Amino acid sequence: MKVLITGAKGQLGRGLIASAPAGAQLHAVGIDECDLTDADAIIELVGSVSPDVIVNAAAYTAVDKAESDENTAHAINSGAVKAMIEAHAGKLVHVSTDFVFDGQSSRAYRPEDKRAPISAYGRTKAEGEDHLRDGDILVRTAWVYTAGGANFVRTMLRLMRETPGLNVVADQIGAPTWAPGLAATIWSLLAKDANGTYHHSDAGVASWYDFAVAIQEEALALGLLNEAIPITPITTAEYPTPAARPAFSLLDSSKTRALLEDGHTHWRVNLRQMLREEKALG
Repeated sequence: MKVLITGAKGQLGRGLIASAPAGAQLHAVGIDECDLTDADAIIELVGSVSPDVIVNAAAYTAVDKAESDENTAHAINSGAVKAMIEAHAGKLVHVSTDFVFDGQSSRAYRPEDKRAPISAYGRTKAEGEDHLRDGDILVRTAWVYTAGGANFVRTMLRLMRETPGLNVVADQIGAPTWAPGLAATIWSLLAKDANGTYHHSDAGVASWYDFAVAIQEEALALGLLNEAIPITPITTAEYPTPAARPAFSLLDSSKTRALLEDGHTHWRVNLRQMLREEKALG
């Protein structure tokens, strides 16, 4: 199986490369190898590689910047997907986001639930989803992090070393996602020759405040931090941002877990593993 992976230098892209199944012939490209705002370049790339499968792990993820740069976000999050499909008759695995939902649900979002994005980022990701065909795979995820990446966990670790205290939003609810676990799910869905829409995040529920508290506790236990600092829960209104965030964006992964029969690891377990890896990086 020849697999073209976009976003190769990102958190998920690196996880996909590290966990690729035996026999997979990978052609992994980052932003330097292909400009995803250039549809012609994408079509040329796909034609030259002639993959059996494309895994699109690339995205414009600057949520706040997208409010003033929606054209670029649209080109990458939607236009690039359209170009890949135009150039490729085989299966496309496309990774999307909890931000396609409005956050008003009283239960975890299921794959078939109505989308109602409330930000430019969410709109462009929803538009990208609309290009997919019946035989493709859509995987929605949320709050992705991994060792060595640019993410909430590593930002919190830095701030916990540098500041006397932190204020963290406590009224946005979801669940973190460890990138290696997401990568494993994508490879497993391909092995099952799946199609349709699936959700993947780690088991459990958290606010950003809960996540920050857990990061500090686990990092202290591993010696990544020398001392605890106070972490204060605040509201979204107390931390205004250009882009609106869904207040509740927990994803229901039961369809995914039932198909793959692989269990569901709690986010705190995966956080602990990520921090061990972070410590090993030095």
